[in-house]
Amino acid sequence: MDPEILDHYGKGVERDRLLGGGSRIEFARTKELLERYLPPPPASVLDVGGGPGRYAAWLGELGYVAHMVDPVPLHVEQATALAERTGIRFTTSVGDARHLEGPDASRDVVLMLGPLYHLVERGDRMRALSEALRVVRPGGLVAVAAISRFASLLDGLRNGYLGDPRFDAIVERDLRDGFHRNPTAELDFFTNAYFHHPGELAEEVTDAGLRLEGVFGIEGPGWLLWELWDDPQGRESILRVARAVEQEPALLGASGHLLAIARRRG
Repeated sequence: MDPEILDHYGKGVERDRLLGGGSRIEFARTKELLERYLPPPPASVLDVGGGPGRYAAWLGELGYVAHMVDPVPLHVEQATALAERTGIRFTTSVGDARHLEGPDASRDVVLMLGPLYHLVERGDRMRALSEALRVVRPGGLVAVAAISRFASLLDGLRNGYLGDPRFDAIVERDLRDGFHRNPTAELDFFTNAYFHHPGELAEEVTDAGLRLEGVFGIEGPGWLLWELWDDPQGRESILRVARAVEQEPALLGASGHLLAIARRRG
């Protein structure tokens, strides 16, 4: 894995990310979308690139047989500690999305809610998607998340980064070719990644041999006003907007993250 990416996550930035700020919208909406498609527990779920285990814990609490794999050792340590602290049953291991352990057709569900961010070369992304196809059972669910091509531009607007020459240079490349590079020491400018156009995500999932059921905008535009989430009416308004535009082609890119839902044929 890219040493810069490992260094970024080795600082512990991911442990509580989904529990704060606008990421709470991402977490809530990703779970909401997944619940529409997940088979009933105790189905077997492989959570690839599961970070510090927030989704694996959610799945375990619902009664799924969940195993989480991540390339960052700190994330696996944090996920293991989370399971031990909460008593929620899920297992963990260090691993690579491009080379998954386990036999063919052995999982009911494969989640890839992070790997495509940091596999910046298309060939690596296709290998990861092919591995998901290999290990999921015929008819099984594969859910793949990506960062929107416009995420840094909108995040810069939201947080006042636009106009900073360092950030502007990052954004211009993001918009041009999707390759996000952060040569600064600013953690808020993220780390090396790839940002997808919605249609590009659909194309890659289909080219991997999966049957695409849809690409969804996860947060909708409400992530730009995430403080509203602290108010019950504001939260409902954010969710209402996200649901209303979740598959509207003209507005998919306004979400910070995208979610492709697909299945193995058969």
